Amino acid sequence: MNPQALQTATLKNSPFGEQITRIIAAAIRAVDPVVAVQQNLRFDGDSLYAGNHCFALKPGKKVFLIAFGKASIPMSQSAMGILGTALTNAIVITKHTPTEFPLSNLKLQIFQAGHPIPNNSSQLSTQAVIELLKSASSDDLIIFLISGGGSALLSAPVAPIALNDLQTLNTTLLACGATITEINTIRKHLSLVKGGKLAELAFPANSIALILSDVIGDPLDAIASGPTVADPSTYADALAVINHYAIAEKIPESILHYLEQGVAGNFPETPKPGNQIFANTQNVIIGNNQIAAKAALAQASLEGLHTMLLTTQLQGEARQAGGFLAAIAHQIHATGEPISRPVCLIAGGETTVTLRREGLGGRNQEVALGAARSLAGLENTYLLTFATDGEDGPTDAAGAIVSGDTLKQAQQLGNKPEQFLARNDSYHFFEPLGDLLKPGSTLTNVNDLNFVFVF
Repeated sequence: MNPQALQTATLKNSPFGEQITRIIAAAIRAVDPVVAVQQNLRFDGDSLYAGNHCFALKPGKKVFLIAFGKASIPMSQSAMGILGTALTNAIVITKHTPTEFPLSNLKLQIFQAGHPIPNNSSQLSTQAVIELLKSASSDDLIIFLISGGGSALLSAPVAPIALNDLQTLNTTLLACGATITEINTIRKHLSLVKGGKLAELAFPANSIALILSDVIGDPLDAIASGPTVADPSTYADALAVINHYAIAEKIPESILHYLEQGVAGNFPETPKPGNQIFANTQNVIIGNNQIAAKAALAQASLEGLHTMLLTTQLQGEARQAGGFLAAIAHQIHATGEPISRPVCLIAGGETTVTLRREGLGGRNQEVALGAARSLAGLENTYLLTFATDGEDGPTDAAGAIVSGDTLKQAQQLGNKPEQFLARNDSYHFFEPLGDLLKPGSTLTNVNDLNFVFVF
């Protein structure tokens, strides 16, 4: 990613703009999918080494590659370059436009599928994965490359759930304020591949999953809805999420009926811990939010700033998170605590937005908007919010930047933060200020990073 792509009006006019952009760029470089795969996958012609695991490749043994998620293209390109002609077949499911791959003679299928709402291509590509796994034998090896966004891209509902019902469900869940773990609890119980079912399909072949985590705390069962790990959740847990957010009336009857029948024991549960199928599957985290955050802090130290990693588990309502981060900036100004200036403080994680109106924005932009009034007047202070995949909500922005001058500049345009928050319209608050971050897709995805800079 070109650091200059991060420039906004505020950063261009700030004496600290170049420092800030170098720090953000360092975070993204640290979770580059190509490098992450190269560091965790090695092939010497006889054996494949993945993380701490070794797989002997017997003569005639087939090696299959299945990649899905926002980082599937660079991850698979990297793996293909390592494996060369040892690779038998590959399926790559991506959100983005497919690009050239290193092996022109490879039997390769590339699908561009739907995200954040699954589409027909999501279903077709998943069926292709299922058929490929059915052809694998106990002598074969399957390499899964999993990254954020995989839940939508790899999506095939159980019968009798129709795809349009699943789309309605996903739209409802994304709007109600549920966490990604809660959303995935429901998805697992409506899917042919999620919640350990991909490992079940791969059995008895050996399989290795290299995973770029986009879920707080890296719970394997939640990343891309845990297709290669045991699922501790139940049908009852899925119904509990629906009841907690009072969205039963917004969900298709076919889905509610299926979950209720699952609770009654009329459908099999997802594979649970202790199931023998998982003895043949290894899961390796190759990148996460903490790696990105620590790389940014290392660069900040080189820039002469005092650094602190506040958390990598920031959750809750986005606007409230913005107010919380603004309060820390005030504390630094007032007392020099919890760290003295010049400061780079990072809070990673993933907040949520409860949609109240049909504005345009994303959780990172709403975090920034939630801080706009609180930061007013603080000199040399900046809050920068950033989705590491470069895509915040249904927008072309990754986040936004707020400074002590933001409120004044907005008021000159006749804009008040509260009005835009009321309609979840953070994008249109920051757009006329020139303070949206628009780096384009980074082709990686390890949650969000929020930076507090006080110079």
